[in-house]
Formats: sequence, structure tokens, C-alpha cells
Amino acid sequence: MERTFVMIKPDGLQRGLVGRIIQRIEAKGLKIVAMKMRTIPTDVAEEHYVEHVEKPFFKDLVGFITSGPSVPMVVEGKGAIFEVRKMNGATNPTKAQPGTIRGDFGLDLGRNVIHGSDSPESAAREIALHFDESELSIYTRIDEAWLYE
Repeated sequence: MERTFVMIKPDGLQRGLVGRIIQRIEAKGLKIVAMKMRTIPTDVAEEHYVEHVEKPFFKDLVGFITSGPSVPMVVEGKGAIFEVRKMNGATNPTKAQPGTIRGDFGLDLGRNVIHGSDSPESAAREIALHFDESELSIYTRIDEAWLYE
């Protein structure tokens, strides 16, 4: 099974969307193997967004993601990276399709509710940055035999 990193950002938590977003992930047949609520420390946020360090919005991005609690999680399933990104929708909510998380809940590019890894490499890096291996719960969902042959 493929793993990906997903984070409900501070705007999603503050607006009471955590349950609705988790419900969508689980309804898709994906499995949450780790989850916590925390305020991301600045050094972790800077490392998380390291690919944007030279961009003019980097400081604001780090400031936003550290401004309050978020809900990072590890999600597992067949094609998890692609499926989560499809469910998330376009990064800019004004361009995201209705029915996607950002299309339904995002307000603007800076307040787009959710993050999902864009590749297996970034998923592995982001998971390791936010979770210790001991925090991952390995289990079998009762419907896995039906979902993943």
C-alpha cells in the first residue's frame, strides 16, 4: 500500500472542517495510519516548505502554517498520493472543481485548507518530518479485502 502525508491546515481546523475532511478520506477507502493535532514549530515548517525557501511568499507560508494547530496525518491505500491530490483539488481554491476539498471549503490560495504530498519522495520526507515510525499504526481495515485484491 502506498502512503502519503496529508495536513489539514490551521484554517481548516479553525473553521471546524476536520471531521468532514477525514470523513471524505475514509469514505474513499483510504486508511489513516497516524494522526495528531499540533501547532507546527517554525523549524519544522521551514523544513516542510524548503522547496519554497527562495520564493517571496515563503515567510508568509511559514507564518500561516505555524499560526495555530493543524492536523497532520499519514494516509495509506492504493494510489493514495494521486487519490488525495484528486480529492484536494487545485491548489488555488478559485480554480478547484466543486466536490473537491479546496473547491468546497478553500477561500483563497493562502487559505486552501489542506496539504497533500505530490510524490512518493515528498510523502516519505514529510512523513518522516512530522511522525516517528513508532507513531504509525499498522492494522487491516475490515474492507481491505474488498478494496485491494
